[in-house]
Amino acid sequence: MTRTITGLFTALMTAAVMTWTPVVSAESVDFGDYQVHYSIFSSSFLRPEIAQQYNLTRSQSIGVVNIAVMKEAEDGTLKSVGAQVEGQVYNDIQQSSFMGFRRVQEGEDMYYLAQFQYANGELMTFQITARPQGTDLELPIRVTQTLFNDAQN
Repeated sequence: MTRTITGLFTALMTAAVMTWTPVVSAESVDFGDYQVHYSIFSSSFLRPEIAQQYNLTRSQSIGVVNIAVMKEAEDGTLKSVGAQVEGQVYNDIQQSSFMGFRRVQEGEDMYYLAQFQYANGELMTFQITARPQGTDLELPIRVTQTLFNDAQN
């Protein structure tokens, strides 16, 4: 099966990984015909030109969640699909904040971005639900991650 993710997801991941690999990971959750790909990282790891290009605030206390909803085609390839994406983030003392995701489209590729505040070294729990367009499916993911900022920023 070919699993190719292009466009913004790749650009953001490449920019973050090139800056500091240990804090950035791209993961996915399989829901049969659909997959939800996600990455969560500090915006301070983005190069300034990448942050500006995608209208992201670059700060040592602001993180980025990047979501791509993919559907498997009959030939086994993955194609990004439109979705409604919403979520909340909880800090280590269970204070929650709503994350407003915005859609970014580059050609046929679609991605959903949200930013959130955090303290350095804080354990954050993300509860995100994606609803692919044209379906009644809910694709929930729950991720816990400790975030660190770039002290050299």
